[in-house]
Amino acid sequence: QAHLVESGGGLVEAGGSLRLSCAASGLTLSTCAVAWFRQAPGKEHELVGFITRIGETAYVDSVKGRFSISRDNAKNTVYLQMNSLKAEDTAVYFCAADPKDYASAYASGYDIWGQGTQVTVSS
Repeated sequence: QAHLVESGGGLVEAGGSLRLSCAASGLTLSTCAVAWFRQAPGKEHELVGFITRIGETAYVDSVKGRFSISRDNAKNTVYLQMNSLKAEDTAVYFCAADPKDYASAYASGYDIWGQGTQVTVSS
């Protein structure tokens, strides 16, 4: 059975950095589209960005130039590097994966989800 486990969240001051990890078991992430979503209190899941099977990445405008997604095939882990964090980045961050050759911008496009990790940015 496939599982995703996020880690690396925490409390950081505005302008700081965090790196989130999404480790997989029972699933090979290099054969999947993997996305990062976030959910703030009272809001829907919001796409942050994704990485395709072939390593192409894309991001929403609000995080472009600040966040980056990478993958370590040897560790079967995808990372979300978050720099220049802002208070509005505060949310629970989820990674999601699906074994297909394109990446969806919608939460409904992913069947496998992690439990989420809290990121809190103090202003």
